[in-house]
Amino acid sequence: MTIKDYELRDELDGVAEDISRYSSNPTTWQTWIKYLLQELEQKALDVNPSHQEYYEDMLSLLQDTLRNRLRTGGW
Repeated sequence: MTIKDYELRDELDGVAEDISRYSSNPTTWQTWIKYLLQELEQKALDVNPSHQEYYEDMLSLLQDTLRNRLRTGGW
């Protein structure tokens, strides 16, 4: 069974809503984002241990995106 982009977005919207209901203070959300990244890393390595480099590339791109968000105020 394959999942569509819009289905994944809907699921992530639900997760974001759940996290914000759990705690309305955004500074606490870091814990959940870290947890998600750890889980995604494990999934990547479960598929193929050589994906570690790809995962680290993704983290680097994410870091750049976050820096740009802080600098420009937009995604």
